[in-house]
Amino acid sequence: MRLDSQTLLMLIDLQKAIDHPSWLEAGRSRNNPNAEANIFELLSLWRSKSLPILHVKHMSTKANSAYRPGQAGNDFKDLLKPLAGEWVLEKATNSAFIGTNLEGSLHQKGISKLVVTGVITNNSVEATVRMAGNLGFETYLVEDGSFTFGCYDFYGTWHEAREVHAMSLANLSGEYATIVNTAQLKEALTY
Repeated sequence: MRLDSQTLLMLIDLQKAIDHPSWLEAGRSRNNPNAEANIFELLSLWRSKSLPILHVKHMSTKANSAYRPGQAGNDFKDLLKPLAGEWVLEKATNSAFIGTNLEGSLHQKGISKLVVTGVITNNSVEATVRMAGNLGFETYLVEDGSFTFGCYDFYGTWHEAREVHAMSLANLSGEYATIVNTAQLKEALTY
């Protein structure tokens, strides 16, 4: 893995809405409890090296969504708020590439490598990573810098968050992205 000045750190949907109690209703679990701390560590490293950063903000159009604009849940998590001048991209679907100028902006900025973090692994993260890979970006997904929640599969079988996360990583590994962790990225950026 060779990361350089054209490697963008992407933070997906790290807004207060992800902490809404509805995500844990009916005994649902969450994996990677240290994800935000790991993301902050990477964010601090990117900032210290003046590398490109993108904060993706979900702007839900659903009336009952905690991510809907005008609600406290729409705000970025305090630990991971963008600094003045950092790129913020608003999206209304699960993929950061749909209905936005993301692809063109990345090409215009000369960015060819993406390091992706955020939520939810099997939703917005997976949708964005799939498209990034299909569009030809060298994409890295940070397995300990993303998380999801337990859920039922199509046939009604319950899966813990760790299992859902692992299946999503398996879906993406190799074909769409390289799966990495925080320690590997820190080592790759010691230049």
